[in-house]
Amino acid sequence: MHMKTGRALIGIAFVAVLAGAYIAFTKPMTPNNNLKNIPAMTITSGEFASGASIPSRFTCDGEDISPTLSIAGIPKDAKTLVLIMDDPDSPTGTWDHWVLFNIPAQSESLHAIPAGQEPQGVQGKNSWGRLGYGGPCPGKGIHRYYFKVYALDIELPLSAGSAKRQVEEEMAGHALAYGELIGRYQRAPR
Repeated sequence: MHMKTGRALIGIAFVAVLAGAYIAFTKPMTPNNNLKNIPAMTITSGEFASGASIPSRFTCDGEDISPTLSIAGIPKDAKTLVLIMDDPDSPTGTWDHWVLFNIPAQSESLHAIPAGQEPQGVQGKNSWGRLGYGGPCPGKGIHRYYFKVYALDIELPLSAGSAKRQVEEEMAGHALAYGELIGRYQRAPR
């Protein structure tokens, strides 16, 4: 093998390894390989319809508080819920805005979670490195924000401040039902 050919092959192999690592690291993990095969729950907001614009009150341009949410269709055998809000349109990779886990699944308060309040549970760390909700705050363009709820058959053995990746790894294979609400937001030109 010629020296140039060998270097080229090593370079190609190195790029392939980096690309594979990037995809594995940035690809969202799902708690169940095929969420389409599990029952659906519903998560809704009185503030916006799924696919519609999130009012600025719930963003960094407003009060930066969580919107009202309602969760229905929780399986009777579910022990806990996980609530994740993330933005897959961030130029730096998926941005985590809210991570909350070990929410008691049979709590009546899940039927109407008021704006600015979090359901009882354990707060995970968002991409800002903080606990709790951090509203939409996109740089440019319209971004999509996914409010995802998972019903689990276990309580996760994690502590406050756990990252979304840790939560997703621990809940893998334990999802009994899934639901999502999608909101959109674009900041006004400055």
